[in-house]
Amino acid sequence: MSIQSTPSLPPSIQRVLVTGGAGFIGGAMVRHLLRHSHVQVFNLDKLGYASDCTSIERLQAELGSSGDDRHTLLEVDLADGEATAAAVRQADPDLVLHLAAESHVDRSISGPEAFISSNVNGTFQLLQAVRMHWEGLPMERRDGFRFHHISTDEVFGSLGPVGQFSETTAYDPRSPYSASKAASDHLVRAWHHTYGLPVVLTNCSNNYGPWQFPEKLIPVVILKAAAGEPIPLYGDGLNVRDWLFVDDHVEAILLAATKGRVGASYCVGGDGERNNRQVVEAICTLMDQWHPQGAPHHRLISFVKDRPGHDRRYAIDASRIRSELGWQPRHSFAQGLEATVRWYLENRSWCEAMGSR
Repeated sequence: MSIQSTPSLPPSIQRVLVTGGAGFIGGAMVRHLLRHSHVQVFNLDKLGYASDCTSIERLQAELGSSGDDRHTLLEVDLADGEATAAAVRQADPDLVLHLAAESHVDRSISGPEAFISSNVNGTFQLLQAVRMHWEGLPMERRDGFRFHHISTDEVFGSLGPVGQFSETTAYDPRSPYSASKAASDHLVRAWHHTYGLPVVLTNCSNNYGPWQFPEKLIPVVILKAAAGEPIPLYGDGLNVRDWLFVDDHVEAILLAATKGRVGASYCVGGDGERNNRQVVEAICTLMDQWHPQGAPHHRLISFVKDRPGHDRRYAIDASRIRSELGWQPRHSFAQGLEATVRWYLENRSWCEAMGSR
């Protein structure tokens, strides 16, 4: 584990706009900013099916008036250009953290149009609004302004049994989701090179942790195991991902946004490379300890037809963000998984409410 301190924001940053702040990673970012800084947080979210502000509301109750006074929810769909521009004017940000995105690969296969609308057109509308805002700032604020775009390792395609993605890997998206994120990455870079907008990009590996909407692999497995239901595992279960604990990702984002080189990109991974079968079996082992009435849970594993175009392996070379910015993940995969499984077992009512959507 790393012993780095929690990233602090420069004094020049007083107002932060977080898009997708009612989502999984965005919510973790909003909570981090409310707990560890004194900035005004403007949370722009369209409040779609996977959006939820419960975690923020719980933290606000803990913090009291300081939390309430510093968080503003703006219910806006980024694809609506006029509403997005108005939200940017209201937020008047010194820093924009663009996390809003449709992100579930299976949903992108069955309904790709929503991904083009949110991830491509939404990013375009945000870039236009932010460029107008940045160009109108006084020089002292303009010099310190940053637009940070958060992307995914899936834009790089699929790896063989060896090798890792890095900042110089060619783009090769394979799903409607990853294609839409690749397009948004290219838009952000174009707005930097054409208009001078000061941007930073990060491409992260698979995030996991508390408060993740229960449609992604790790929460699905925990909740299926707890209910004694079959645990679906695609194909042969040997597709490999690098797993990144969400709080570690938040710290990487803030470091890159405030200390990264303008125009640069940084790959962020959790040193947690596992195939899906290993992940599922590790969860089953923890469930055997903490939910013994259903043991052995591995008997519930059920292999199902593979996802179309399922990328075989992702892996991240995070040496640039380590060497330039001193970032390292605080959590090993084992530590993060234990915390995550415990959280889901202790918050079944929230999971049920979200699942009912």
